[in-house]
Amino acid sequence: MGGSGDAAIFRAAGFKQTRRGWESGCDDPSAGSLYDAGRIDQRKDLNGDGRPEAVITESGLFCYGRTENAFWLVSQQADGTWKLLYNEVGIAEFLPTKGVGGWPDISIGGPGFCFPVVRWNGKAYVRHRFAYEGKPCSPPRP
Repeated sequence: MGGSGDAAIFRAAGFKQTRRGWESGCDDPSAGSLYDAGRIDQRKDLNGDGRPEAVITESGLFCYGRTENAFWLVSQQADGTWKLLYNEVGIAEFLPTKGVGGWPDISIGGPGFCFPVVRWNGKAYVRHRFAYEGKPCSPPRP
C-alpha cells in the first residue's frame, strides 16, 4: 500500500500534508530546533484480525523534549477506513503480552529506566504497569 492509502492513515491520526511532509501540527519552525515530519514506521497486523495497523512516528525537540519522538497507532477497520487507537510521546515497543482481542501491550520508551506499559481493555489503551527489560519496576517520584 502506498500513496492514497498512506494519506488515509495520516489523516486518521490527525496529520496534515505540508510542503515538508505529513505533520501533526506540533513543530515550531521559528524555534530552529530539529524536526522530522511524520512517517509510517511500521505496518502490520498486530492483533491477528487480518487487517493492518500502522505506526506513525514524528520527532522533534520543540514538541517532544528529551524523548524527541511521538507515535500514533492507527488500525484499519472492517469497512477499510482507518481509526486512531492511541497516541503518546515516546517510542513504541510492542510486547508479547496481550490485552483484550489479542492487542499487544505497548512499552512506551524514552529517557530513563522504568517505562509505562499500556494494555488494550477493549475500548482504549490504558496504563497497565511499569517495566524495564521485561521486569516490573517502580518509576522514580517527581
